[in-house]
Amino acid sequence: MRIILLGAPGSGKGTQAQFIFKQYGIPIISTGEMLRTEVQCNSKHGKKIKKIIDTGNLVTDDLVIALVQERIHQKDCHKGFLLDGFPRTLSQAHTIKSYGIKIDYVFKFCISDELVIQRITGRRIHDKSGRIYHIKFNPPKIPNKDDLTGETLRIREDDREEIIYKRLSAYHKITKPLISYYHQETQKDKIKYYQFDSTKSVTQIHEDITHILDDKM
Repeated sequence: MRIILLGAPGSGKGTQAQFIFKQYGIPIISTGEMLRTEVQCNSKHGKKIKKIIDTGNLVTDDLVIALVQERIHQKDCHKGFLLDGFPRTLSQAHTIKSYGIKIDYVFKFCISDELVIQRITGRRIHDKSGRIYHIKFNPPKIPNKDDLTGETLRIREDDREEIIYKRLSAYHKITKPLISYYHQETQKDKIKYYQFDSTKSVTQIHEDITHILDDKM
C-alpha cells in the first residue's frame, strides 16, 4: 500500500499516519523530518540543505525528490509507504509519476481554516518530554503547566496565529491544486482517492480508513 496524505496543517493527517503505521507496519515518510535529519547528520545532502535554508530559500524539488527516492528504496518500504506532506506541488506530483513511483491511495483530510486556527493555536508543548496539550481539547490540569513536572508549557513558533495564516495561504495557493490533479489521475490510473471529514472524531476517521484498506487487501 503506497499512500499519499493530503490536507492543511492541523487537519489530522499526521495522527492518522501514526495509526496506519501501527496497524499495517507501513513506514511514514515525512519530508520535513527527512530534511531535518539530513542536516543533523551533516550528510552530503544535509550540507546542501543547510546552505539553502541558511540563505532563506526553499529546498529544491530535485533535492527533496532525491531524498524520497532513496527512502522508498530501503528495505522497510518494499511493502508500501505513507507520504506525509509530499508531494506539496503539482511539479512534485508530476515528477514522482515520471520517476515511476506508483501510488495506490490518496487520502484527503478536509477542514475549515477556522478550525485549523483553533486546533493549532491552542496547542501547548512541554519541551523536555514532547508532551502536547491543547487549551480546549486536552488541557493541562493547571493552566500552562505540564501535568507531571509542573514546568511551564510553551507555544511553538510555527503554532502562532500569524504563522498559521501564512501556512494556510501557502497551502491553498500551492498544495490545493493537487486535489484536482489526483481526481483526474483516478480516471487514468488505479489510484483510489478518498476524502475524510476532519471534524469527525479521530476514532471514526481511523475506522473509516481501516475499512477501506482492509477491504482492498
